[in-house]
Amino acid sequence: MSSTHSDSRNNRKVIVGFVTSRSGDKSVKVTIPYKTPHPLYHKVINRKTVVHAHDEKNATKVGDKVEIMETRPLSRLKRWRILSIVHSAVGTTAEAITEADVAATVPTKTTRAGAESTPAATS
Repeated sequence: MSSTHSDSRNNRKVIVGFVTSRSGDKSVKVTIPYKTPHPLYHKVINRKTVVHAHDEKNATKVGDKVEIMETRPLSRLKRWRILSIVHSAVGTTAEAITEADVAATVPTKTTRAGAESTPAATS
């Protein structure tokens, strides 16, 4: 085999995008935003492409800016893999909250600051 053949084999597309979903174990959805002009009106339109990528180490989280590389088909939809995390997202840890937590933070008529108490509530 010639060395030029092996060099051309490693000429794969490398794209930067954002992780929008952790769809399973070692799988993520990456959104690649781009802009293109409208063919008739020439206004710039925001478009996006969503691809499924393989995350071997489960290191990414939603909101991370990642670099992905084209690869052989790994499953029915996965044709890309994570190369590196360009910029890590901050404060996107998901935590469950209860109805009591929501009720404590949302002001209502009875808990609103400065609201007068009704005579029925004081007796």
